[in-house]
Amino acid sequence: MKKKADHWSLYIIQASDASFYTGITTDVERRFDEHRRGDRGAKYFNGRNPVEVVYREDGHSRSSASRREAEIKQLSRSEKQSLIALQQPSGPRHA
Repeated sequence: MKKKADHWSLYIIQASDASFYTGITTDVERRFDEHRRGDRGAKYFNGRNPVEVVYREDGHSRSSASRREAEIKQLSRSEKQSLIALQQPSGPRHA
């Protein structure tokens, strides 16, 4: 069983305008619902809607999730698409 410190996840959500939003949380499904409902969701989703979680990495500490989030936010759109494509066959498609 993993330590509580390793329960952080990094996720990428595809928005209704086909853009990508990257974030971290301890509960991807809950966080996706918060984005979808607009309560406690990111300002990023003002004017666009979250469609689906297209990528996630589980088992991070808070620190490693934050570092990975910063790395992914620096990627180009095509690099993010490549990262997402690598996980498509076995990864989750929606929260």
